Amino acid sequence: MGLFSKLQNPVFLKEDSNAEKQVEKLRELYPSLNKEGQEKLEQDIRKLEYGIVGEKNIAYELKNSHMPMYILHDIFLSDGELEAQIDYLIFTKKICFVVECKNLMGNIKITNGGDFVRLLDYRDKGKSRGIYSPITQNQHHIELMKKMKKDSKRNILSKTMVNQTFDKKYKPVVVLANPQTIIDYKYAKKEIREQIVRSDRLIEYIRKSYNESNLSEMTDTQMLEWAKFYLELHTETEKDYISKYDCYRISQNEITAKQPDLSGSSSTKISEEKAFSKEDNEIEKTEIFQKLKAFRLNKSREEQIKPYYIYNDNQLKELIEKMPASLEELKKVNGFGEIKAEKYGKEILDILLQFN
Repeated sequence: MGLFSKLQNPVFLKEDSNAEKQVEKLRELYPSLNKEGQEKLEQDIRKLEYGIVGEKNIAYELKNSHMPMYILHDIFLSDGELEAQIDYLIFTKKICFVVECKNLMGNIKITNGGDFVRLLDYRDKGKSRGIYSPITQNQHHIELMKKMKKDSKRNILSKTMVNQTFDKKYKPVVVLANPQTIIDYKYAKKEIREQIVRSDRLIEYIRKSYNESNLSEMTDTQMLEWAKFYLELHTETEKDYISKYDCYRISQNEITAKQPDLSGSSSTKISEEKAFSKEDNEIEKTEIFQKLKAFRLNKSREEQIKPYYIYNDNQLKELIEKMPASLEELKKVNGFGEIKAEKYGKEILDILLQFN
């Protein structure tokens, strides 16, 4: 690159996520399921949306880091029977950070043996549940990345060089995206503690790791080629998200006769459990809020789904705050992925245009 074209800020080479597409497919399935199936579906959607929020928190931190780096989001690597679904790969001029995002509800305790236990009661006296270690998960990701890097080399010397330098150049990090989660790792080993960071401390973690590294800096071109190597290995996967609900399906006649609950209240509305402030109540009285709410209700009746599947009240308020003027701007609003923006975007933008 030329003298005046050096990279100054982060660049997303891949920013989209398969999870948002999955949520859209599950929402479309909702009217065709019986009550038990709908309850299971809501639980799955809640988990997916919670994960999406966590990953967006990371994206926000990265975009505001003002650091030269290339970023890949939601990368799927496959080699024979080995697979890895990686939340983020962050390429700097020295280190590639392999990020596993966890947006967990409840507090986390890590044992001396490295086991992760989720505590579902803040007093640590309630239920607890073991979860698959994100540290182990990241190790598997890095092992596959290393294998694929070695396999790309044609001679013994190059493969040996990969073995010698790989561990210094790739750093696993587990990012806790829920600011309310308290993690207890006083009994955890040092090498485990050093791999865990909160999303609001991620950039500080990256800078510190970078400055402490004794590796030589790459050029912008070399850093880009490094990121593109894994981007080209990424494959788009079309997984079967809906067959698990086949046993809960109802007939078309039952779908037509079914009267959906259009109240908009559900346990899936995670962020709406908080009491609205006085300012929130004022927003709800505005004409633009009422028009967006009416559009949501009409669409939900047409599609026989609950209104919050179109967008919930917090997302509605974010529409008003950001006032997107294009589909690309709409996709930056929480909850609006590619599919939802294409499906409802034009009508939503037409409503917003009336108040610009």
